[in-house]
Amino acid sequence: MRQDRIDFVHNSERALADPTLHSSVRRAMVRFRELQRPVIGEIEEWQALREYAHRVKLHTLSHLDQYLEQLERQIVAAGGQVHWVRDGAQAGRVIADLARSRDDRTVVKSKSMTSEEIELNQVLEAAGCEVVETDLGEYLLQLAGDRPAHIIAPAVHKSKDAIAKLLAEKLGVPVYDDAERLTRVARDALRRKFLAAGVGITGVNFAVAETGTIVVVENEGNARLTTSLPRVHIALMGIEKVIPRLADLGVFLTLLPRAATGQRMSSYVSLLTGPRRAGERDGPEEFHLVIMDNGRTAIQADPVMRESLACIRCGACLDVCPVFERTVGHAYGSVYSGPIGAVITPLYQGLDVAGELPFASSLCGACGEICPVKIDLPRLLLELRARVVQAGGASWAERLFVRGWVATMARSGRLRLVAPIVRLLHRAVARTGIPLPYPFSRWTQFRELPPPARSSFRERWPFAAVGRRR
Repeated sequence: MRQDRIDFVHNSERALADPTLHSSVRRAMVRFRELQRPVIGEIEEWQALREYAHRVKLHTLSHLDQYLEQLERQIVAAGGQVHWVRDGAQAGRVIADLARSRDDRTVVKSKSMTSEEIELNQVLEAAGCEVVETDLGEYLLQLAGDRPAHIIAPAVHKSKDAIAKLLAEKLGVPVYDDAERLTRVARDALRRKFLAAGVGITGVNFAVAETGTIVVVENEGNARLTTSLPRVHIALMGIEKVIPRLADLGVFLTLLPRAATGQRMSSYVSLLTGPRRAGERDGPEEFHLVIMDNGRTAIQADPVMRESLACIRCGACLDVCPVFERTVGHAYGSVYSGPIGAVITPLYQGLDVAGELPFASSLCGACGEICPVKIDLPRLLLELRARVVQAGGASWAERLFVRGWVATMARSGRLRLVAPIVRLLHRAVARTGIPLPYPFSRWTQFRELPPPARSSFRERWPFAAVGRRR
């Protein structure tokens, strides 16, 4: 089914018009950065660990078939079952068939951006299952009929007052103003679902090919309940989540929490290898791993864009992105937002659908500097911009402007002729606040135009050169 084109400009204008939304997200992003800075700074070998993780990921992506087959062998040897699926539709059918074959069709879910990617909840509900998100943020969004606004803080755009009213409306409790009381209300409601559920579904942070171990990282403990109380555990992962060895895992578990939440270690790290064994008191009777492609092999085959599959979904690039901070995740029209979303969404959905997203960046480079696995996001964004233009995605006004710019900059005489005129107009606009014509009006709609320097670099250069000769 063809998807509608993502109109980032329209979506971002709606977000910018909501000051409450903007301030809530800004506070959260500033807080994330404050938490990340000291715990990253205390690791002297941080850059070496980033480089190591980068090499591991690129090596694995270059030998993906080998490591995925090894992962399957180890999981089967441990008593689990593996399901290979081409796309989200097939993944939904496989998981729905597993869920509705149980007597109890209550499904609890935890830690899975991949299930959001394929809209798994809707598929399961259509199959007659009751689906309950168990991570607090995701649970609140499910009650509100909303979508995640951030990779690791999905309800970052919700204020405490809005959450209190939501829980009062959906759960029939008073409107509490205490965050701890609100959390307790949600926890009590979720505990009943955990005890009743026959199926638990999680995502996968890492899958270790060497041992067949599925790794789930979290801070609330809900994933542990999801993977231990129901009789059946289904894990859904994209093919890029595999890593070769258990020894590699320690590096990623050092990088991920620091870049994601500013913690030295996540509260819960679960290493799951197959179903419950004889003599064990908890754990599922059945374990199923669904390994999904959904466009990833096409990215893996692209020698330039393959690097984007190294992402470990920490969300750090969102936290430092000035565009995301002002527009919030919903503007990206995808479950994946921020710089990484601006790269992988066009690759998953096509440039005709998401061709605006690579331009949703100031190219300040902060995302590339913070990425714990050293993905060169600015380079990938520029590459996608070039592909959009080559595919005819640029408007006639933009093409005309760029051609005029190139013609002017190609000859020094033209630049000397045009520069004083542009500076004079710039000074007049900055002083008087005269509205600029389209497309420049889109820049000044939410920004002040800074005044120009009194003299240009070219005008100052002869004097500097004379000073050096003396």
